[in-house]
Formats: sequence, structure tokens, C-alpha cells
Amino acid sequence: MIIDMHVHTSHGSADSNLSPLELVEEARRVGLDGVCLTEHSGPWDKFEYKLFASQHDDLLLVPAMEVESEMGHITVFGLDRYVAGIRDPKQLRRVADNSGAFVVIAHPFRNMFHKIPYNNNLLFKDWPTQPTTAEEAASHPIFAVVDAIEVANAGNTDDENLFAWEVAQVLGKKVVGGSDAHSTNGLGTCVTVFPEPIHTPEAFLEALHAGDFYAAAGLHIGNLQPFPNGRIRTNQTS
Repeated sequence: MIIDMHVHTSHGSADSNLSPLELVEEARRVGLDGVCLTEHSGPWDKFEYKLFASQHDDLLLVPAMEVESEMGHITVFGLDRYVAGIRDPKQLRRVADNSGAFVVIAHPFRNMFHKIPYNNNLLFKDWPTQPTTAEEAASHPIFAVVDAIEVANAGNTDDENLFAWEVAQVLGKKVVGGSDAHSTNGLGTCVTVFPEPIHTPEAFLEALHAGDFYAAAGLHIGNLQPFPNGRIRTNQTS
């Protein structure tokens, strides 16, 4: 089961040019089995979601959201509405525990390796110096409150994604992949693979908590492999 766990549509994310219909058409074209609608404004209205999902039941469509927390962006699965106070990651963790939701730190090291003044990584904005090793980065408190780390994100550089993967190995955290697509460009480039078929958002949440999945890349070039072996960019040589 190949699922893109990080996608934004124009229906729920003001910065997206990807219409819901374009999403399902492109998802089918590239070979996705499912897509998570991680909208900035919160999960879709329940009625609108059910209607749209019923019209495209050959794809698993999962309502979700991306929270701009005080420690970076976090994708949340299994929470059906925005809850006041969840910009605080500790409060988000409490809400997730009470509701059975699953939380993922998204693109945690984006921009970290850019030269100043273009370095604006959210995680380490208040640190006197940014970490240089995965062990140092793993001490950030955000990793204690999330269930998994997004290590394959098509909007990140190779170095940023690989560093996230290294931090996950240090911590023993589960890893996921998602394109972070805001248009048809790149949809399905980074994915999460589950070994068994999943037919409903409820079953998807159960599969997340079971932990039997892995991040992968290369679907767009017909060579899907677990990350970091799977290629995100076609000009990679290794």
C-alpha cells in the first residue's frame, strides 16, 4: 500500500494550487494507493470529505492536518478538528493521547544547512548554535512528543532528508515519507509504504499505531525503494 502522507489541496490550504480533482487524477497516474490531505486549515468538513471520498473510492483519502507549532510543523492524523492550544507541542501530545491521534514532525531540518541569513530552520531558531551531528539534534524536545519523523520530503534537500533519517536512527523513531505537494508537481515523489491493504481512515490510523511501515522514494521513476536508498531526484548518482 503506497501512500503519500503529506499533500495540500486548494480546498484546505491557501498556498496550494492543487485542486482535489487534480489530486486524485495525478495520484492514479503515478501509482499511489492513497493520499493524506494534510491541510493547513485543519481537516476537511466531515460531510464534504465523505462525499468526495465516496466519488473516488479507488483511492484511500485520509483527512488530516498540518499544525504550525511553536517547534516546527507537525502533521496530525486521527484528529477530526483543530483544537485550541495545539500550537504548543506538549498540549498537542496530550490531545493526541486523549483522541488516539498520531503525530509526525514534518520536514524537521528544512533550511538548516543554508548559509546565514537564509537559514531559518524552525526547530533551532532559539538555539545559540545549530547542531552539527544527529546525536546533538536528537536532543531537541520536539522528538519526545512525536510518534514518527518525516525523513523523505520532496521539498527538502537531500542533506536535510538524510539528516532527518540519521536522527530517527539515533532515537529509534518510526519514519514516514510525503511529497508535501502543493501542485501536481512532485506528488508521490516521497511516500510511506504499508505491507497490507488499507481501506478506511480508521484502518490507516490503526496501521500507523501498529508501526509496520517505512518511508520510500522513487515511485516517480518506476524504482520505488526504502529511503534513503530510494531516489527523490532523478539526477542523484547514488
